[in-house]
Amino acid sequence: QVQLVESGGGLVQAGGSLRLSCAASGRTFSSYAMGWFRQAPGKEREFVAAISWTGVNTDYADSVKGRFTISRDNVKNTVYLQMNSLKPEDTAVYYCAAGRHAGLRYSWYDYDSWGQGTQVTVSS
Repeated sequence: QVQLVESGGGLVQAGGSLRLSCAASGRTFSSYAMGWFRQAPGKEREFVAAISWTGVNTDYADSVKGRFTISRDNVKNTVYLQMNSLKPEDTAVYYCAAGRHAGLRYSWYDYDSWGQGTQVTVSS
């Protein structure tokens, strides 16, 4: 497994942007598919975005498509989530996750390692 540490969360006004980072330990980061999930108070953890281990394939939840971009740097062992045009409903704790699977996965149970989460709050 890899150890994951998220950063970059904070408070932003609606329409603003944030960039989340997730730094991974270990030399095998490039063999992991990565995902971002989020969980708002009183709600279940939901899929946000995923990227394959090569970085070639990505996919997004419909609610963030066109506003969020996932990317990775396998040299820096880091995955990013660029969030633009933020809305109050994007408020949640955001988690990055790593999984040893081919392709893209959309369910939290497909991922083996999780970060501690970073809070994103969007004010109206």
